[in-house]
Amino acid sequence: MTSPLPAPLPAPLPASLLDLAPVVPVVVLDDVADAVPLARALVAGGLPAIEVTLRTPVALEAIRAIAAEVPDAVVGAGTVITPEQVKESVAAGARFLVSPGWTDVLLEAMRASGVPFLPGVSTTSEVVALLERGVREMKFFPAQAAGGTAYLKSLAGPLPQARFCPTGGIGAANAPEYLGLPNVGCVGGTWMIPGDAVAAGDWVRIEALAREAAALRG
Repeated sequence: MTSPLPAPLPAPLPASLLDLAPVVPVVVLDDVADAVPLARALVAGGLPAIEVTLRTPVALEAIRAIAAEVPDAVVGAGTVITPEQVKESVAAGARFLVSPGWTDVLLEAMRASGVPFLPGVSTTSEVVALLERGVREMKFFPAQAAGGTAYLKSLAGPLPQARFCPTGGIGAANAPEYLGLPNVGCVGGTWMIPGDAVAAGDWVRIEALAREAAALRG
């Protein structure tokens, strides 16, 4: 009897989560059956980092399915706002965590999780507070509403050690402007995952949109 083949190893993480790809798809799933084919399409298009937001009842199950069946994906959990969600997400297979904001309680839970994390900020004071706590990589949210590229440019001078993943109001048209900033490692967005394409199971279209997004920074 032949021995079963070992399960494929998950894709390795780079030194910085922000260096995985220029764009992190922000995924909201209502049907767990869409999780694996969607993840495969995004990975095939060159976007391996996939943030599944904890906004729907199937989110944790979707993370679990992607982690188990799409080894080339680096699946993470987004909209993480409690220590309980930190534990549940990591247990489901999340390899990174993203929060829209942070508190000391949430920050310590994310730090203790053992996986990379991006706490959300929208003010200079929040950035300075995180730098004091040894955190240099952050989510800038809601990016457009909080000042957009002009705000991030203003932060680069006094706080060059902080790097950001801006999310919120970013699409194919303005993503290159964000990606051109020295303190932006990547951006988060949903434009490569149109709802009608997901509903129709048009994974070919999503893969093509993902490939366009992956090419935004050559």
